[in-house]
Amino acid sequence: MTSLNGAVVVITGANGGIGGHFVREALARGAAKVYATARNPRQWDDERIVPLTLDVTDPASIQAAASEATDVTVLINNAGASVSSAGILTHTDEEIRQNVETNFLGPLFLARAFAPILAGKGGNTAIIDIHSALSWWAVAGIYSATKAALWSATNSLRLELQPKGVQVVGVHVGYVDTAMAANAQGPKVDPADLVTQVFDTLEAGGYEVLADENSVNLKAGLSAPLEAVYPQLAANN
Repeated sequence: MTSLNGAVVVITGANGGIGGHFVREALARGAAKVYATARNPRQWDDERIVPLTLDVTDPASIQAAASEATDVTVLINNAGASVSSAGILTHTDEEIRQNVETNFLGPLFLARAFAPILAGKGGNTAIIDIHSALSWWAVAGIYSATKAALWSATNSLRLELQPKGVQVVGVHVGYVDTAMAANAQGPKVDPADLVTQVFDTLEAGGYEVLADENSVNLKAGLSAPLEAVYPQLAANN
């Protein structure tokens, strides 16, 4: 388990709806410092919050952040990109590259950059990766593909870092009630509730958060025949 009391937390995408809740809740649980990162970091009203410039698609920016935040004990890979169209054949080349770089390569390279720092502290350290329920449901094209890839990478990181005392938590959730999902139809998780679930799992020593019913059902369906997960396949037989 990893305690947030006295923790030093790095949060990517801190300007967004989920990121802001991570910042405030980490402090509410006793974090000593929060590095609130973004391409264009905002100013905060708390001296415990340190704005830090970070572009998760830029290797030099990642290395600069790792050099700055050497006191980190918890890394939260929260930043992400979405797509405007669902079909992987209809995405623009730029959408595909942006999603791969932001949703997969960015979190992976951040984990690689911060892993030696976290492993060197002798325990009570963690990485939290924000996946998606769409990791298990390929209806969002490249977005689903990158989140599935991040899920797999998180599993690999967990196996490699657990012996070094670093807890790795993967988070799956459907729509969250933020600006990114403003036009989405269907139930939405309150970002405050999501962050509470994530931190409760972290402090309890858990490895995975299934934050809503969609995530629970989709994971349970992984062992089902493809026609059950994607009924349109059965309709074409």
